[in-house]
Amino acid sequence: MEIADSHVHFFSPAFFRSLADQKKAPEVGGLLGWDIPETPESLADRWVAEMNRHNVTRAMLIASIPNDSASVNAAVARYPDRFSSVSMFNPLLPDALDNVPQGIFLFPAMHRYSLHDDRARAVIAQAKLVYVHCGVLSVGFRKKLGLPSPFDVSYSNPIDLHAIALEFPDIRFVIPHFGAGYFREALMVADLCPNVFLDTSSSNSWIKYQPQAITLADVFRRALDVIGPNRILFGSDSSWFPRGWVQGVHDLQLQALQSASVNPEMIRAIMSENLKALISVISAK
Repeated sequence: MEIADSHVHFFSPAFFRSLADQKKAPEVGGLLGWDIPETPESLADRWVAEMNRHNVTRAMLIASIPNDSASVNAAVARYPDRFSSVSMFNPLLPDALDNVPQGIFLFPAMHRYSLHDDRARAVIAQAKLVYVHCGVLSVGFRKKLGLPSPFDVSYSNPIDLHAIALEFPDIRFVIPHFGAGYFREALMVADLCPNVFLDTSSSNSWIKYQPQAITLADVFRRALDVIGPNRILFGSDSSWFPRGWVQGVHDLQLQALQSASVNPEMIRAIMSENLKALISVISAK
């Protein structure tokens, strides 16, 4: 089955330099056990080779530090038929409005701001595609490096997106990880706003926080019941090498869909067609 992955972190040379600066170390690849790419282009080459091995035809790359759009732009320019991109964006930075990419990824809990802050709204207004991380936010590599993570999850409720998505109906919004613990709230917003999508990425360990025992099959079944099959985007949350693309996440999600008795046409939509259609709409604007 063809796969289009809506959630692949692009850990560029600039990303590793930023971590090394924060750690005050010459490099962090050895501490993490990860390969540091020489250039964005070489990392793009490695990702394409990895995608070819796993039948992944398209991936949404995520620039995973602020002001690193150039890295994912280089990858997209090298393989425009394989990659699209969004970039981590902090609207509180002084020069935030100077160069807003068409695709942005907002982390309100990480950068400690409300989506209703005028600075956030001004940035959103300039984009075409906006990912908004909601719910639990835990960055494993920061813990491994002993770096602080002063996040504030009081800014992470998907409900905050409701008025924004209504205000900007031509912008597409994506809530990753089914809301990462705010599943009910993510469904509410997506139900009320036809321009809001859910991505399925990661192991979805947030399920442990649910008041009643549910399975990933239950999650898919409920999402399909509420918003239908066309606004659910498969994502793996792949990121670093040598691990590469996380086949296990794909396999667990496919098993869950099959356990939920989802028909093959809907599975194809979730696994590839929905992301390709979203990219097509964004590109046409």
